[in-house]
Amino acid sequence: MSFGFPLAFLVLPLPLLVWWLVPPRRERVPALRFPFFRQIVSAVDAVPRSGAVILSRTRLQMIAAIVCWCLVVLALARPERVGMPIEITKAARDVVLAIDISGSMDARDFIAPGGERKQRLEAVRQVVRTFVEGREGDRMALIVFGSKAYVQAPLTEDLETIIDMLNRTEVGMAGPHTALGDAIGLSIRTFETSDIDQRLLILLSDGSDTSSRMSPVNAAEIAADKGVEIYTVGVGDPEATGENRVDLATLEEIANRTGGAFFFAEDETALSEVYNRIDELAPREVETLSYRPRRSLAYIPLAVAALVGLGVVVLLHCGSRRRVAA
Repeated sequence: MSFGFPLAFLVLPLPLLVWWLVPPRRERVPALRFPFFRQIVSAVDAVPRSGAVILSRTRLQMIAAIVCWCLVVLALARPERVGMPIEITKAARDVVLAIDISGSMDARDFIAPGGERKQRLEAVRQVVRTFVEGREGDRMALIVFGSKAYVQAPLTEDLETIIDMLNRTEVGMAGPHTALGDAIGLSIRTFETSDIDQRLLILLSDGSDTSSRMSPVNAAEIAADKGVEIYTVGVGDPEATGENRVDLATLEEIANRTGGAFFFAEDETALSEVYNRIDELAPREVETLSYRPRRSLAYIPLAVAALVGLGVVVLLHCGSRRRVAA
């Protein structure tokens, strides 16, 4: 129990000061003067008194007025019921996942733990899904890129939406080529809506940049200036030719420019270990806020004051009717 405005109790003696310092209210009224006033008074057997009349109050009225005033002041002090402390944990860092869905991600060269070959994107989905599920409380965004980069889900704490949008993603939806630089640039723009200083971008690709308007290294320099830390993950075949060759050197340079780390995964087990390693290097960072819920109780003294006032009015009215009847 506490009071939101305890200074209101300072006005508690105000009626008493008014009673002491302010003179009674006087009012002029018209009257008739009779030269035979004394004869009229004697005829009706009345006793003449002073012309100024000060209305008197009954003891019940005074007690009710004092009680009502105290209750009103109590309501002005805003009594509150304070609950038990509640702690809220919120993310202290935002994470953006940038996933390559270019045509080369359709290759079935990822070895699953059981030995069967899986599509690259399907293996990535499985590992990323597990990674996202383990970051409850964080804010995450999902960007997919091919010939162009697109935001699938903005920064949100609804990780189920991130997983659902990832499951709906198919190879080639963003075009057949690879735009690493555009994906980094779009990630930087996504972080602009964040008021959190610590920002992490996890960039996964299996090809070399062929369609960006800005080189990936230059984009990484801008990301570093914006406080974005980039972890790059290379999958695919570094010995392939053309767009199907994963550019490990560029991915490593991107990570180095931003103070992040570079990883290469050849199969699903290695990819899982990569994300576990990222979780170790960039553990979930949170800030805890504690507050105590408050429920206003001001309506209780106000309701009691109204009931007391109404009750006194009813009693006085009934008493006056009885006197008139008698």
